[in-house]
Amino acid sequence: MKALKSILLGLFGIIAVLILFLAIVTFISFIQEKLFVPDNSLLWIFKSPASKFIFIYEFYLMFSLILLLNKDLRKWFSGFFKKHRRTVFPIFCIVNIILFYAIVTDVAVVTKNKIINHSFLVPQGKQYSFNNITNITTGIYGKKQFFGPTKGDFYYIIELKGNTKIDLGDNGVSPIIINEDDNDEADFRFILAKLDRQWVDMGVPKKSSMSNFKYTFASLDRTYSDKIRSILENNK
Repeated sequence: MKALKSILLGLFGIIAVLILFLAIVTFISFIQEKLFVPDNSLLWIFKSPASKFIFIYEFYLMFSLILLLNKDLRKWFSGFFKKHRRTVFPIFCIVNIILFYAIVTDVAVVTKNKIINHSFLVPQGKQYSFNNITNITTGIYGKKQFFGPTKGDFYYIIELKGNTKIDLGDNGVSPIIINEDDNDEADFRFILAKLDRQWVDMGVPKKSSMSNFKYTFASLDRTYSDKIRSILENNK
């Protein structure tokens, strides 16, 4: 009976952690949208690597769950915190304020006529016209990247004047928000295909690779893999 109670408590804790983590992601996305995404936006992305740092909150939640379930660890942690709280607590608060700021501000927005790149050092965002796009590189990752995309992920990297690079194919853990008059194609790949045609027609140099395209079939519906194919094959 005691073992069953422990198992049920553990399952409940894991579900609670997942719900709380989803709530944190939604809250951060809400803040980003309200602060950085204008009404005429076509899409916005939560850039890497900051988008990966959000999983630190999941670690916090899992650690809290382990403390809740493990009496000995809870006792040790309580003693450690009481002994070092004057040092640990201020450092923890400062680090997490910086972490939250870095996560929230690392956003790129594409409107109908410009790109706005927000970052840790430039939270207000630096604006680029479409004429400032100097190069496009797109394709499919063929292997797992360290602390990054996995095999079969789509990338669409635009290079801007000043050597700034933004991967519009990387939507991180935050949903890409579409503000499009035609909601029948409310998916970032459809919006990106339209932008890609516009930028290629403007004469922006583009390098695309189909070498790993087959890997998209494992994770995407045919509709979306076909749209990615159209982007990769769109060259002047």
